[in-house]
Amino acid sequence: MIATALFAASIGCSGGHPPRPNIPAPVQNSQLGPGDKMEIFVVGEKDLPKDYMVNPDGTLDFPYVEHLKVLGLEPQQVAVLIRERLVQGKILSDPQVILTVKDYASKRVSIIGQVQKPGSIMWIPGMQLVHDAISQVGGFTSIADSNHVLLTRQVGRDQSKTYVISADAIAEGVQQDIPLQAGDTIKVDQRIF
Repeated sequence: MIATALFAASIGCSGGHPPRPNIPAPVQNSQLGPGDKMEIFVVGEKDLPKDYMVNPDGTLDFPYVEHLKVLGLEPQQVAVLIRERLVQGKILSDPQVILTVKDYASKRVSIIGQVQKPGSIMWIPGMQLVHDAISQVGGFTSIADSNHVLLTRQVGRDQSKTYVISADAIAEGVQQDIPLQAGDTIKVDQRIF
């Protein structure tokens, strides 16, 4: 009887993992914002610079067309806008503009609590909670409750929801990692001893 109670207590202490919550798929927001870095290539124009960054005021300085308002635009919309301005300014008659975003510096994920380096990290498309975000902040501290990590996500216009995630279950391969969206907040509390 005592052995059974000790065995049950040891299972309880090792703890099961909370079930994987039903989290809505991340909203992939690729609209440009201040600090975002991109490469812009105009086919046949090898002398033009390739690397650009969105200015703090949401504009982009591109040769011959300067101060384009790009805040909130999708990358393909910016490529079309540059093309149109080059044609309107009679700089090029039929340019092909290719734009690739290198860094979404305006999109962040916050990680607070019991991690080695709490703070805000740059979100990248496809980023995952354990394999990417927690790794970027140096992992958990020795007193972190990695079996109950809180993920707060914007799920509506003015609504957010918090989910309990087991990073332990993800690390053990019992559950799949959680894809993140820009604006997510991850909170890691201290383990209760």
